[in-house]
Amino acid sequence: MPVNSFEEYPMSWKPDISKSSAPLYIAIAEQLEQDIKDGKLSPGTKLPPQRELADFLDVNLSTITRAFKLCGQKGLIYASIGNGTFVSSDAATNKMLLPTSNSSQMIEMGSVIPENHANEDITRYMKRMMNDPNFSNLFQYGRPEGNAWQTDAAMKLFEKVNFQTDQPVLLGAGGQNAIVGTLAALFQPGDRIGTDPITYAGIKTAATMLGIQLVAIQQRNGEMTREGIVYACKNEHIKGLYVIPDFHNPTTHTMSMGTRKMIAEVARQKDLIVIEDAIYSFLKEKPLAPIASFAPEKVIYIASVSKTISPGLRLSYIVTPPGLRKKIMETLYNINISVSLMMLELTARMIHDGVAQTILEKHRMYAKQQNALVNQYLGDYNILGEEECIFRWLLLPEKFTSVQFELLASKAGVQVYAAERFAVGNVKPVNAVRLAITAPENQLEQALIILKDLLESDGDYTFVD
Repeated sequence: MPVNSFEEYPMSWKPDISKSSAPLYIAIAEQLEQDIKDGKLSPGTKLPPQRELADFLDVNLSTITRAFKLCGQKGLIYASIGNGTFVSSDAATNKMLLPTSNSSQMIEMGSVIPENHANEDITRYMKRMMNDPNFSNLFQYGRPEGNAWQTDAAMKLFEKVNFQTDQPVLLGAGGQNAIVGTLAALFQPGDRIGTDPITYAGIKTAATMLGIQLVAIQQRNGEMTREGIVYACKNEHIKGLYVIPDFHNPTTHTMSMGTRKMIAEVARQKDLIVIEDAIYSFLKEKPLAPIASFAPEKVIYIASVSKTISPGLRLSYIVTPPGLRKKIMETLYNINISVSLMMLELTARMIHDGVAQTILEKHRMYAKQQNALVNQYLGDYNILGEEECIFRWLLLPEKFTSVQFELLASKAGVQVYAAERFAVGNVKPVNAVRLAITAPENQLEQALIILKDLLESDGDYTFVD
């Protein structure tokens, strides 16, 4: 029996593990997970202190600690040093942002899948490439380092975003794989990394898989503040930062030059590793210089071509400080995140021949056309995003919650993603949804009509089966 009576004592969670035959710490973890799934513990709920729970359940403190660790590794709970442990804001959401299984009946505005009209240009180019007498050599294994000609192609691409570097380039099989490889190489389970309070879902799933905890950094006007980063260094003991400076996913925000320079400066002062995800930078017509330009010794710069040239080109370029290059290269090799030699050569040739630039310009023009359609239907609402961005951030009227709106849209045949899917830790996100705008024009217009009807409804939308 517990040392103290808890019959009248207020606790946010009183687990019942009396019917479980599992080891105590597993039984507690399973009950916590089940209560979150059942809605008994809502996102943001502060859990009782571990000692209090140990007393309530009459178990050792270490048992509670092990149970909380299991749930923390799954991303279900979030521990803030000095503030306690909370149910994560995204604990009840699906963190895997993939196209819906019933995609034939659903208009996809959730997953950001670039349009495929440029693939015809790539197909024609590849057919020409196949006539090369040495084409069969491209079916060999790829290596994390490219040859000089392939590296020159990367440098030529970097020039488009005002990035000049004398550091060698590593190669990865796509941006997400490069992020995972970088995290695995440079951080340990239990390490903490600062991010925006609302951030790319892929960094969240990668961090959870590797046992790394993300810490929300205080923001002002949609950007990290110096005070927030310094606070997180001192109180949350972060070892790095993850940032998306251009067309931030999901908020669409582009980071100011002042903040880029500030992050570079603080990274030097506090010895932080910065992962700069430049996945959308090439879509900008007038890009600002990346953070890596101001602190090349502290920044891992990751650029990808899947969102800006073709999703089938699983290729990323990674620029690393010299002291970190070997670790990242060995990790990419050991977890077999190697690039396809054929994809590498194809991309390099398209860059050198100007085909990649032509495709980029087509993507920008298409995005502008799609965004004009979005503005036509949803322009009266608070919807963020520049004309070159391939997704938008819709701030919802007060009558909706983001989770409710995602569900309503899904029932009406349109997939969108609620802000909770992107929330870090116990951050309470704004009521907003991300809208990918890459669906075919006729489908996009149909989806926008549906979303506008929902927004104009009284918030209690009903559907006829």
